[in-house]
Amino acid sequence: MSQDDIAAMREEYGSADMRREDMLADPITQFSQWFDSARAAELHEPNALTLSTIGLDGCPAARTVLMKAFDVEGFVIYTNYKSAKAQEIAANPRGSMLFQWLAQQRQVRIEGAIEKVSREESEAYFSSRPRESQIGAWVSHQSTVVASRDVLLSRIEEIETRFAGQDVPLPDFWGGYRLRPVRVEFWQGGKGRVHDRLLYSKVDGESSWVISRLAP
Repeated sequence: MSQDDIAAMREEYGSADMRREDMLADPITQFSQWFDSARAAELHEPNALTLSTIGLDGCPAARTVLMKAFDVEGFVIYTNYKSAKAQEIAANPRGSMLFQWLAQQRQVRIEGAIEKVSREESEAYFSSRPRESQIGAWVSHQSTVVASRDVLLSRIEEIETRFAGQDVPLPDFWGGYRLRPVRVEFWQGGKGRVHDRLLYSKVDGESSWVISRLAP
């Protein structure tokens, strides 16, 4: 692809301004407001995010996952506890989440510590999933090498037979993680690439947040 082709794809920003006085004091409440706006705009999977961790080899690792809950305690995802990202979290329980709502020229970056949610919380969410998704959690040994798709389909048949006529239980190797934020940055695209960036930072031992404007 040539430079001219890339130039033709250039996005023009500046559909809205983000002023300090319009932002709420708490980043979770502010996130909720933006998230509701993304949902109201019927953006495709507004709860999709890029989760970044540090790989066991020291290199950054990123993947797209879905947020399933958030509140004042943090942002929750669910996964296989034997997956690559789970191993990375076990070795270095810190990470970042990036939400991109490009149709609204917005993104939110969240950084903090990551921990497992309670077994009860995982069970409550697992029981709300469609049965096919519950079986899928049992079938997939996430991040491991699979000989072929036929192997996966065979596992599905085995699990369906194993739990026929009964509820599918939560696997011991599957559950949730919560990222507890210490930094939350809100980004709004600006005209001439003079983007608006407001950073909420948590001060150790303090319950309130410090808000700073960052240069684009």
